[in-house]
Amino acid sequence: MAKRVGLYVNPTKINPDTLPSQLTAWFKQQGWETVFDWQYNRDVVQDLDFILSLGGDGTVLQAAREAAPFGIPVLGVNFGRLGFLCEVERDDIYSALKRVMSKEYSIEERMMMAASLTRSGKKMQYIVLNDVVFIREYPEHMITLEVKLSGQALASPPADGLIIATPTGSTAYSLSAGGPIVSPDVEAILITQISAHSLSSRPMIVSRHEKIDVAFTKGTTCRVTFDGGNMLIMNPGETIRVESIPLKAKFIRLTGRSFPKIVREKLRDRWHE
Repeated sequence: MAKRVGLYVNPTKINPDTLPSQLTAWFKQQGWETVFDWQYNRDVVQDLDFILSLGGDGTVLQAAREAAPFGIPVLGVNFGRLGFLCEVERDDIYSALKRVMSKEYSIEERMMMAASLTRSGKKMQYIVLNDVVFIREYPEHMITLEVKLSGQALASPPADGLIIATPTGSTAYSLSAGGPIVSPDVEAILITQISAHSLSSRPMIVSRHEKIDVAFTKGTTCRVTFDGGNMLIMNPGETIRVESIPLKAKFIRLTGRSFPKIVREKLRDRWHE
């Protein structure tokens, strides 16, 4: 059976008529088949050896989330600014691909979460790798979100919003809101308030086994985003449950860089460079 790789391309960063075409020709020379739009065909995705993501962190995030149910690993190539989740820089793409073809890599698994809301008798569920973000819809009004951990209430001050993140998401919006950086091999859930009107509000790290219920108790409307993509408007009185799930996102790792080294490289202060 021919080897097959799925391509996941961010068209806002890469001209689809240039690099993807060049890669398709290159893979063909190696005896590999390239597949586009694999995420829309269940029969096709099951036969892929790996996914090649071309873009930035958002692109590899989407690719990993789409590939996770099928156990397909993702190799991210950074064409963005930060590239925290990407394993390869654009200039090293072909040398990296040769190593993948030779099986010279390891697989890193990342925990994922599900967020669910029941509305009008219908259950809606969203799978996330990074975070679930609750944020006020109107800038002039704060909102109050009542948070419970497995049924036990936490302090819930008025705030601009709330972030519930995985360790993977700890270096995204949660970090900007003052949350801690958590190593991706720690299976935990982060809870970070956004501009809480309280002197005692602090980020929390809780067990992945906690079931986190977030009830919208005061305010007009609350916008909820899932990995920065899917979005819904939460109404007063509604509750969203967030919890970890057995599903894992898989990433191809080639360099063996430690997490502290990645943090130093990717999060150094660039404003003064």
